[in-house]
Amino acid sequence: MTDDDWEVIVLGAGAAGLMAAIHAAERGRRTLLLEKNKKPGVKILMSGGTRCNITQATDNRGIVAAFGPSGKFLHSALAAFSVQDTIDFFEAEGVPTKTEETGKIFPISNKAGDVLNALLRRLGRSGAVLSLEEPVQGVTITDGIFAVQTSRRARNAKRVILTTGGQSYPGSGTTGDGYRIAAGFGHTIVTPRPALAPVICELPWVAELRGLTLPDVGVTVLEGSNELAHRRGSLLFAHFGLSGPVILDVSRVVSGHPSPRLLRVEIDLLPASGEIELVEFLRDESVRSAKKQLAVVLANYLPRRLCDIVLENTGLSKDRRAAALSKDERGRLVEAIKRLTIPITGTLGFKKAEVTAGGVDLGEVDSRNMESKLMPGLFLAGEVLDLDGPIGGYNFQAAWSTGWLAGGSV
Repeated sequence: MTDDDWEVIVLGAGAAGLMAAIHAAERGRRTLLLEKNKKPGVKILMSGGTRCNITQATDNRGIVAAFGPSGKFLHSALAAFSVQDTIDFFEAEGVPTKTEETGKIFPISNKAGDVLNALLRRLGRSGAVLSLEEPVQGVTITDGIFAVQTSRRARNAKRVILTTGGQSYPGSGTTGDGYRIAAGFGHTIVTPRPALAPVICELPWVAELRGLTLPDVGVTVLEGSNELAHRRGSLLFAHFGLSGPVILDVSRVVSGHPSPRLLRVEIDLLPASGEIELVEFLRDESVRSAKKQLAVVLANYLPRRLCDIVLENTGLSKDRRAAALSKDERGRLVEAIKRLTIPITGTLGFKKAEVTAGGVDLGEVDSRNMESKLMPGLFLAGEVLDLDGPIGGYNFQAAWSTGWLAGGSV
């Protein structure tokens, strides 16, 4: 073999690509990992607020369930490399982990750089060769040998693993290159769209609340009377609209809708409290705290800034006293608390999306080994596939597992 001839070439040194190259090389395959950026794992470093949420504290069935109908595609990958395997992998490389209340698993150091360095240490020991700043311009096949044309030269390989990512965070280099390569071999590309992205809202009062976090709310996306998505979790008000884990989790139905302006978000500000409980609280307080401002009374449940907005949306003055609240007023207040309605216009798009929905059609990839059903010798893993899960480490787990399985199959 020459320097341009390899048994395996992996395209893209992100989460899936690093794992695929490690496993292929550890199995004795002469492996080259190509990356167009100056550094590998750029998106790993950006993830989880630079803390890198490597996985979720659940079992394989929990990961599968989180991905919905497409989750069954992950059965073999998770059998090859499970949640516990992920934890063991990083801890063996000197990265102890911790589990937070949400089930998210992070390095104890809270440093994404530690996660990437662990992968690079293992890659270095594996014998795989990493070539940076070498973007792939095209891939062809002749007589069973792939020719990978890069910005420098043509590289040849018996097997190619496509791990170029999706289109989210394009500044990290994920600009959809892999879709073009896969399509060149006949693959169907399910239209990519942003997922886990903040949502835009033009209501002035939403911007006034920017910086305010609500740790536990229920969020429903509605079109008319039809419920398109529902989640419960933490929400953040921002100058452009809404963010936070609960919003990111429902954003894929917004980005996938042909007319997002027809949608609205309905927020249950107090999901742990029933409507009857709130009505009784307001009735009691109208007597017990008659001289207090109503906003002060509501501040027992909600942040004061938000109380003023709730009152305004109910048609009540911010200075209104708690005394003599009518039945109708109590009902309107509870309605505003349990079903605060916000019209939306869309998402912030791929630029701020954490993952990509859409990609290479899963029906065209053998889930048992990640090999293309259309082109023998071509393997696919990670975000290039039409596979996206909720926030919380699920997408990283899919990348680690599919990458590991692909590397073990070449």
